[in-house]
Amino acid sequence: MLETSWDAIVIGAGAAGLMAAIRAAERGRRTLLLEKNRRSGVKILMSGGTRCNLTHATDNRGIVEAFGPPGRFLHSALARLSVQDTIDFFEAEGVATKVEETGKIFPVSNKAADVLDALLARLHRSGAVLALAEPVREMSKAEQGLCIVTPLRNLHAAHVILTTGGKSYPGSGTTGDGYGFAAQFGHTIVTPRPALAPITVTVPWIKDLMGVTLPQVVVRVLEAGSSAATRTPSRCGSALICSQRSRTPSWRNTCGTSRLLRARSNWQACSQRTCLGASATQS
Repeated sequence: MLETSWDAIVIGAGAAGLMAAIRAAERGRRTLLLEKNRRSGVKILMSGGTRCNLTHATDNRGIVEAFGPPGRFLHSALARLSVQDTIDFFEAEGVATKVEETGKIFPVSNKAADVLDALLARLHRSGAVLALAEPVREMSKAEQGLCIVTPLRNLHAAHVILTTGGKSYPGSGTTGDGYGFAAQFGHTIVTPRPALAPITVTVPWIKDLMGVTLPQVVVRVLEAGSSAATRTPSRCGSALICSQRSRTPSWRNTCGTSRLLRARSNWQACSQRTCLGASATQS
C-alpha cells in the first residue's frame, strides 16, 4: 500500500528537486519526491550538450554578477551551497570534474548521465522515496500542512517544496505547473519571458551546418533603422545550429539575455573562422 503521510514532499525530480530531497532526508525528514515523467533528471541529461556543466570556475560573487541585477536572489542559496561546495559534492560522489577554457566545469567523463547517477545514488542512500510517473493534480491547505492529490493517492505533508522548473521545454516536462501552484498560495508570478530561445532563419544553406557547434560566437542586435556602427547589445558564447520539429533550420543562441530577446532585429554572428549574417525572427 502506498504511503500517504510525509514530513516533506518535493514536487519535481530535476536537479533542484533531487538536491532538495537529499537534503531533507539527510536531516531526518521522511521525504517523498514526486516526478510526473517516467524518469527523473531529464533536463540534466540534455544540459551542456549532454555533458552537463555543473557550475563555473569563479567564486560566489562571480555567479551573482553573471546574472546581473536579478542575481541578488542567489546570495542566500550560495551562502548555503557555494560553488566549491557543489564541486566537492560531486567529487565525493565519484564524479571527477574539469575546468574548460570557457570557465565551465564539466565531469571529466563528459557524460551528463554520470551526474544524474550520482544524484540518484545519493538520493537512495538518504532514504528519500522517489515516485515516478506521478503528477500532482491538486494542492490545498490543510489544518496542518498541505494536501496533495495525484492520480494514485491523496497525500499529506507538513512541508512542500516546489521544484517544477519553469516552462522552457515542455517536451522535457517543464510545462509551467509550478506557477499555478505558487499563485494559488498567494505568490506573485512575474510573467515569464524567453531566455535561451532559438532563432529561426530561412536561409537554405544553414541546413548543411546542422549539428555544428561554434565555440566562440558574438551575437549583436541591430535595431531597425540603425547602422552596423551603432552601439547595440551583444553577448559572447557558444552556439549550436540545429533543426526544430518543423525542420526549419534554427540558430540557438546559448548566451542570450531578456534584453537581447526583446529586440526585433537583424542578427549577426561571427565565430573565429566563420561569419554568418542573416535576417531572423525569434521563434
